[in-house]
Amino acid sequence: MSGEFLVNMILVKDMVQLDVAGPYEVLARVPGWKVELVGSSLNPVRTDRGLTILPTVTRETAKKPALFVVPGGTGIDTAMVDADWVCFARDQSAAAKYVFGICTGSLLLAAAGLLTGRKAGAHWQARDLLARFGAIPCDDRMVVDGKYYTSGGVTSGIDMALRVVGDVAGPDIAQKIQLQIEYDPEPPFVGGTPFTSPRHIVEAVRQMSVQRRANREKLVDQAAASLHAQQRAAS
Repeated sequence: MSGEFLVNMILVKDMVQLDVAGPYEVLARVPGWKVELVGSSLNPVRTDRGLTILPTVTRETAKKPALFVVPGGTGIDTAMVDADWVCFARDQSAAAKYVFGICTGSLLLAAAGLLTGRKAGAHWQARDLLARFGAIPCDDRMVVDGKYYTSGGVTSGIDMALRVVGDVAGPDIAQKIQLQIEYDPEPPFVGGTPFTSPRHIVEAVRQMSVQRRANREKLVDQAAASLHAQQRAAS
């Protein structure tokens, strides 16, 4: 590849820290790639567990990227009904050659009308909600449909970042990065998905997330209604 390859990754309050840090670690290691962190301002952005991350550019100063990246978390639920973030996601995705949604980041892409009729993934507790935007939910850890790359929850963002690098910069570069970060997962317990975890563990996690799910559904319905109204007006 020749020339600088620009990656824009958005930062919103209450996003999941690993959704940013994991893929960032992979993408920032690619020779010739520059990763910008885009905020609504240059003020530090607090993640859902309290870590703060400093944006490098704002929505107004961000350039058109080759790769646009959207992390997930409860902050994305709010961004779905924020016209500024929805428009930014739409504009950046239109300019980008590749688009990468991590965890529930795909919900913002869907709210912008970018995943209508496309297969897409998300965190297992939210992926069914993609259908309300006309997307086709997929249980795969990594989903590729055209230029859109969407992953499952949190840790799968590292897997998909390596997939993106492999597809764009070549498998040798991706494998070098995988070795540099010694990415060879060996979890101590069987599970990690609702299909492989013990039933009582799955139910316990669902119960822990009842209120969060209810809040997310309300915001998804609001964002979906806005999208559908825009689509009707345009038809």
